[in-house]
Amino acid sequence: MLLLWPVFLMNEMAMKQNNLAPSDYIQDAIDAIRTEQRALELLIDELDERFVNACQTILNCSGRVVVTGMGKSGHIGRKIAATFASTGTPAFFMHPGEAGHGDLGMLVQGDVLIAISNSGESDEIRMLLPVVKQLNIPLISISRDKRGILPRSADIALTLGLSEEACPLGLAPTSSTTATLALGDALAVALLHARGFTSHDFALSHPAGALGRRLLTRVSDIMHTDHLPVVHHQSSLNETLLVMTSGRLGLAVVVDDDGKVVGIFTDGDLRRKLAEHTNLTVEIQTLMTKTPKSVDQQMRASDALSLMNENAISQLLVLKDRQLIGVISIQAKLKASII
Repeated sequence: MLLLWPVFLMNEMAMKQNNLAPSDYIQDAIDAIRTEQRALELLIDELDERFVNACQTILNCSGRVVVTGMGKSGHIGRKIAATFASTGTPAFFMHPGEAGHGDLGMLVQGDVLIAISNSGESDEIRMLLPVVKQLNIPLISISRDKRGILPRSADIALTLGLSEEACPLGLAPTSSTTATLALGDALAVALLHARGFTSHDFALSHPAGALGRRLLTRVSDIMHTDHLPVVHHQSSLNETLLVMTSGRLGLAVVVDDDGKVVGIFTDGDLRRKLAEHTNLTVEIQTLMTKTPKSVDQQMRASDALSLMNENAISQLLVLKDRQLIGVISIQAKLKASII
């Protein structure tokens, strides 16, 4: 008989689901989101000198920030630790259950512990408190209020406020986990500003994937360097056309007697001049665009792309002491997967 109960319950739930109109789903979603919005508004009201003290404690930490939490708080803790680590604050997550069976050895003097428990009464974290105190490790707690054993034991007790869970049963952590995650992000952002953390610093911890390529790839990594289409400023339009065709970059770079770049002539320029029936014997220096846009080879490739977009150009010269050392094209950027 007991085995039939889950089946009966599932059938009854299915019948209730069938009675839902499409608008009910939308309304439930709106109600949930608004409930979580109110939780975030309550969180803002909880920010005071305790938040400042937490930031200063983490900044003064000579070790790592260790984040711990059980259940849903643990999932949020993992995200907070990951955000810290990627924004200049060395951090990792420690499972409180495993900590009681040896992993507590990962926690050493010089570290700061952030313990998350909405109720402040998590048994797994409660078990760790005597050892944390014995090691003299600063403890920052995150809970809904200051009444639990965790916030009472903490050096700094950060609170979320007594928000209502978005779950209509008031059981599944929803608003509380959203507020906890937001508080973790707020700490990370405040610390990022305090450390003067830059996009270059961010790139060093994100070398893989599209983000890493965009932040770490330099102009020198993607520029064309072989068989560059260079013509003398006294070359004719006909000679320039031949160089452009062989170069296959859609342009010719015009240089003076010393090899210094003095102009550029593109496919677009060529089409316009041919439409005007320009004589092919005309010297290119009379047709070229003077002072073309150029960049240094050490510039980030993504910044070079932005420059190209801002100026609506499809090629960009790479110069060193006014001499051509490379050309960037949209095709090269696409190949490098940084767009």
